[in-house]
Amino acid sequence: MTTQKAAVFRPDQIPAHERGGGARTIPLVNRASGTTSFINGITIFEPGAAIPLHKHNCEESVMLLEGNAIAEIDGERHELKPEDTTFIPANLPHRFINASKTERMKIFWIYASVEATRTLIATGDTRRIDAEHDQKPAS
Repeated sequence: MTTQKAAVFRPDQIPAHERGGGARTIPLVNRASGTTSFINGITIFEPGAAIPLHKHNCEESVMLLEGNAIAEIDGERHELKPEDTTFIPANLPHRFINASKTERMKIFWIYASVEATRTLIATGDTRRIDAEHDQKPAS
């Protein structure tokens, strides 16, 4: 018998966390909601926005939900259209860029561990992903 509770998340009712550079993240499933094996959320990019080159200590998958993106993975750039999905192995440098100067872009991401971290390549700064998004599920 499980002690976990099911939850429904409503992104339009969850405050976004500013990531800087025109990107903001809406946390969805994370440790605070009871997950023990993965975390996920949505990141919205304003026109022309990009996040810095970084890596994670676990696998990640990202699906483009809206807009046009450039996925830079291990130095190679890939143009993405909605529903294109990436698989990024642990410790591989990557970032996402909004390819449009006029429209926003939205991604859905999943980390394969509740212990997921983000390490910025330029500075070496490492932080836990879920610590950035301490969020309870909507009722």
